[in-house]
Amino acid sequence: MSLPNFGQMKELYSLQKKAKQVQKELKTLEIEARSSDGEVVAVVNGEMKIVEISINDEMLDPARKTELQNMLKDTVGQAMAKAQAESAARLQPILKDFNFPGM
Repeated sequence: MSLPNFGQMKELYSLQKKAKQVQKELKTLEIEARSSDGEVVAVVNGEMKIVEISINDEMLDPARKTELQNMLKDTVGQAMAKAQAESAARLQPILKDFNFPGM
């Protein structure tokens, strides 16, 4: 196994800087998803952390508990999927530039 040359080290450092910048952007990126009727809203950042959940007061009726649980699960899932897709799209150019051995 040979050691990387100076050019490779410089390229690796550049890619590391780009990755850190994208990571910083993802931390502040906010993705919103709404239930089909708009009663539940979930906001997730690019790091897949829940930032906010809003629930319409009408949904807080105990008789609608199961409906609310399902809406929360679906809406948060949508927000997470959107955030994951956006994160992947932003990281893909960096990963494409980095040649992993054996890939």
